[in-house]
Amino acid sequence: MTSNTPADAPKAINPMERIARHVVETRLADLPAGTVQKIQTFLLDTIGVGIAGSRGAGVPELIDVARGWGDKPEATVWLTGEKMSAQSAAIVNAYQVHCLEFDCVHEGAVLHPMATILSAVMAWAEREAARGSTVSGAQLIPALAVGVDVSTMLGIVTDAPIRFFRPATAGGFGAVAALANLQGFDQRQVMDAMGAQYAQACGTLQPHVEGSPMLGMQVGFNSAAAIRSVDLAKAGFRGPHDIMTGQYGYFRLFEEDSEDLASFLPTLGREWQIDAMSHKPWPTGRLTHGAVDGLGQILAREGLTPADVAKVEVKVPALNYRLVGRPVIADPEPNYAKLCLRFVAGIFLAKGAVDVPDFLGEALLDPSVHDFASRIDVVLDEANPDMNALNPQTITVTTTTGTVHTVHLPYVFGSPENPLTPEQNEEKFRRCATYGRAPLVDPQKLIDAVAGLENLSDVSTLARMTTGQEA
Repeated sequence: MTSNTPADAPKAINPMERIARHVVETRLADLPAGTVQKIQTFLLDTIGVGIAGSRGAGVPELIDVARGWGDKPEATVWLTGEKMSAQSAAIVNAYQVHCLEFDCVHEGAVLHPMATILSAVMAWAEREAARGSTVSGAQLIPALAVGVDVSTMLGIVTDAPIRFFRPATAGGFGAVAALANLQGFDQRQVMDAMGAQYAQACGTLQPHVEGSPMLGMQVGFNSAAAIRSVDLAKAGFRGPHDIMTGQYGYFRLFEEDSEDLASFLPTLGREWQIDAMSHKPWPTGRLTHGAVDGLGQILAREGLTPADVAKVEVKVPALNYRLVGRPVIADPEPNYAKLCLRFVAGIFLAKGAVDVPDFLGEALLDPSVHDFASRIDVVLDEANPDMNALNPQTITVTTTTGTVHTVHLPYVFGSPENPLTPEQNEEKFRRCATYGRAPLVDPQKLIDAVAGLENLSDVSTLARMTTGQEA
């Protein structure tokens, strides 16, 4: 067979080599103090929403099924404390983190990296502790940093419209990066593990469209796959290495062959993507939050009550319009309702707030919510060409007397430019601690442990703290 490539043609550089070096070399000393604080902030947030998610749709059934996938008592289901294999616990905990749509998000990448990463890391850390090898808080911090960097990179560098569920597909690579950093892999082992992850990557958006709980399950599948990938690499299995820009690489398959890795790679080790994470103030799709934020601002500014609202127009970018501009239906499943901008805005107008109980049982049939939701119109902002942008958004309220009030949101509440305060972050955690299948007895112990993360000798104790069984 004759090659069409000239013999003297330069060999293309595999970007995985630079990515693997970042994973291998990053240590706690490389991270600015503010970045460490962000990691602690979103670690607490993720554990909190995972505790609340124990009350999510189908969790008891999932736990029963997951036990059958491996019942060796290696790791803990958060809050309820069931023991199962590390891979099974990673699936369950990742599902609990994401099923309420309350977990933190990287807006530029359009993904929730911590759900996949932390679930894998905590399950793996418990398994390793049982084998006599503990992971300290000082080790966990840089591992989470590189995990977020790698997963968000896959969304940041593309301008293609999102076609797959990035919290699953891209999140799995972030989980591998975090575990490989903790395991002390060399560059070859990192690339082997990443190749094994690519062989298992999954994440369709069809469950998003239909409101199926399988959306969060995909986060769990990739979290468990990350543990398998690292185990395989440690055992010496060679994975494919040119998995990002190769002939059949990630960007060709998942992102329409659209990427600009060359511009992003020099930022590794200089710009930490955990710094760009956004909170979710409300347990709904992030793309619905502008409506709640804008309505709250208008009602407060103008001294209006919900009864004064005749009509609402929410002008949003293409991403929001496509993913959460869906119609209200009479009997929505929780996942459908959380991803329906009209329904979420209807909850806010009917109840003055949006929180976890608003998506449980009979609350989904509340006639006042459906009445207000019918007054919401979602409009595409055709002037915004960015297919992955969440902002800006414009919310316009027309009152029953015909007056019109508008607010323009360059950034929605919860973003790095408009963040929750540390006090609000802690308040959200405490609220989440009451929403699980049973209340968390002493949330302060977890708050204190995360605040002192750098001095924590064994991070597997965090999982046990979610159950009140620290020993």
